Amino acid sequence: MSVRHGLLALLERGAMHGYQLRAAFEESVGGTWALNIGQVYTTLSRLERDEFVRALPESESGQRPYEITETGRAELSRWFSTPLERTDRPRDELAIKLALAMTTPGVDVTTVVQSQRTAGVRALQEYTRLKARPIEPDDLSWRLVLDSLIFQCEAEIRWLDHCEMTILRHRPGLAAPVSAPVEERERNSR
Repeated sequence: MSVRHGLLALLERGAMHGYQLRAAFEESVGGTWALNIGQVYTTLSRLERDEFVRALPESESGQRPYEITETGRAELSRWFSTPLERTDRPRDELAIKLALAMTTPGVDVTTVVQSQRTAGVRALQEYTRLKARPIEPDDLSWRLVLDSLIFQCEAEIRWLDHCEMTILRHRPGLAAPVSAPVEERERNSR
């Protein structure tokens, strides 16, 4: 997600200063993405430079709120109406890590896969536990973010199972899979 567009969306609600923006951002994503206050102010500075926001006079407490401009609203509308392309997303560090593990001497790629799968299963369990909480109407955005994390985790685990089976097929000398369900899921995915 673009932090700049996230801040613009938050400012569409009304004028806010940096600390309010950081808190609102983290609340909107259910605390799944911590935002550094320095990043907030750096982004606000760029948004002001690009005339997407304007600084308002300082409050009595010394905080400077910002508000979105018409140019900022147009940019926000463009962002919401434009689908994200697969190429617009950050590189997949796990895919790169596994590709390099395959070609780096001394790295046991099956251990890398198994370690990542274990971490994924733990994360999935935690997300599922969080999802079991009762939902409040104001928590809907957080719930959607949580659902996205669950789906991503499930997809990653499935992909790791596939990687393990593919590696074992092409490198038969490596250790057998740790879990029998991997083979079952592989058969079902054909």
